[in-house]
Amino acid sequence: MSRPITPTGIRPPFARYSHAVEVPAGHRLLFCSGQLGIGPDEAVPGTVEGQTERCFENIRAILAAAGLDLSHIIRINAYVTGREHLKGYMAARDRFVADPPPASTLMIVSGFARPEFFVEVEIVAAGPAV
Repeated sequence: MSRPITPTGIRPPFARYSHAVEVPAGHRLLFCSGQLGIGPDEAVPGTVEGQTERCFENIRAILAAAGLDLSHIIRINAYVTGREHLKGYMAARDRFVADPPPASTLMIVSGFARPEFFVEVEIVAAGPAV
């Protein structure tokens, strides 16, 4: 389906992601709003890893509702509230991303709507036309 593009003439990715992902003609795109680490019961894990896992569980549910799965993710945009959260975010993220990994951006932001949130994750997925 999609094709990762990581040219040899530039520095390899810093972590587990592709520099670009090409989507072939005839596929549909799904744009997912940013997901926070909060469950349907309003529970918010106290660690960035726990919140990242919850973000990706939410994303998994959204993808399933669209007839897709985690392997269809072609792009991740993630936001954490401090450098101290980078390692935990990446460890949890890597348990959810498929091979080859999607294109990805990770940014440090000053905060979210509620202070207990450490991470927010949004994705773009591509799947077969329906």
